[in-house]
Amino acid sequence: MKKVIDKTILAVLVASLLTGCAANTVPTAAPALTVEDTLAGISVREKVGQLFIIRPDSLDLALSQENINDSKTEGSTKLTDAMKKTLEQYPVGGVAVFKKNVVDPKQLTAFIKDLQAASQITLFTGIDEEGGRVARLANHAEFITPQYDSAAAVGETGDSKNAKEMGASIGGYISEYGLNLDFAPDADVNTNPDNTVIGDRAFSSDPAVAADMVAAAIEGFHSSGVMCCIKHFPGHGDTDTDTHYGCATTTKTWDEMLACEMLPFKAGIAAGTDMVMSAHITVPNVTSDGLPASISNEMITDKLRGELGYDGVVITDALAMEAITDFFSSEESAVMAIQAGADILLLPENFTNAFDAVVAAVENGTITEARLDESVARILTLKAKYNLM
Repeated sequence: MKKVIDKTILAVLVASLLTGCAANTVPTAAPALTVEDTLAGISVREKVGQLFIIRPDSLDLALSQENINDSKTEGSTKLTDAMKKTLEQYPVGGVAVFKKNVVDPKQLTAFIKDLQAASQITLFTGIDEEGGRVARLANHAEFITPQYDSAAAVGETGDSKNAKEMGASIGGYISEYGLNLDFAPDADVNTNPDNTVIGDRAFSSDPAVAADMVAAAIEGFHSSGVMCCIKHFPGHGDTDTDTHYGCATTTKTWDEMLACEMLPFKAGIAAGTDMVMSAHITVPNVTSDGLPASISNEMITDKLRGELGYDGVVITDALAMEAITDFFSSEESAVMAIQAGADILLLPENFTNAFDAVVAAVENGTITEARLDESVARILTLKAKYNLM
């Protein structure tokens, strides 16, 4: 039997989340009752669905996982009847669009519109559009958009107004196609010259400069009405391994990170970032669990939420990366991330297995329904803030 939610406790939780939203953003918060009623009226399976942002390709159950996660293979570019059926069975909270899902502006707009129409609760529709080498649309031949050399080039100007302009510009053009979430800006501090995966994606090797630029970029994104996500907590800039292909490690202490890596994250939180993305990075001199930050309770709950005071949405980096899949199954990493304090599971390798595992974990008490409601309340509150409810 479905548990009855204590509306008084839930109202306090939702009200506190709405109060914690930055006051300097354009969208207006929807009444808390909307979030409360939605949460009280959906099933456990529907709640679990809100925890997932997946590739559109994952809705096509005929595709192999290798095909879905390979950026070089042909991608899903329109919503089929079979994909609609999957979305009914697995009512996810969002999709992340990659270059292989994009043909041209007309196709992308129609694809996003159809996905939204097929979803009971409005989807997060996300994209990696940082500017520079990570820009799915700006680097696509069929799209005419403003071009940016890199975040580093913007940082080198020393003027945070340029970062604000970049955020506003990118947010403006992605929103034209129905995209409402950018997995940007990068809040890393690029301190390791051997770091090729971050490099010029970071604004600077100077944490103070990076902090100013991150805060300004967030202001820009918000001025365009688009959600943004700072990454890769607790800082990918001092590593030399690409977590797409293996586990990365930093040997810094927490005091060292507070003086460097945490400055842009603190600035981003103060500026009202909508999400913080946790990375698949181990920090042996900070945590004792030996786990990547994305599935570490010590890093997410104790450090990010506890010491930094962040109570917004935490999203994992893509769980299909080899830093995770080399050591954990889709089922294990999904459950561990929620237990660690994450709210959204990004791109699990096998999303149906991960989804079913989280449902089972709630049903058997491994994850309490109160813990599930905590994350779903954060997610719905964010959606309500951007009028996505």
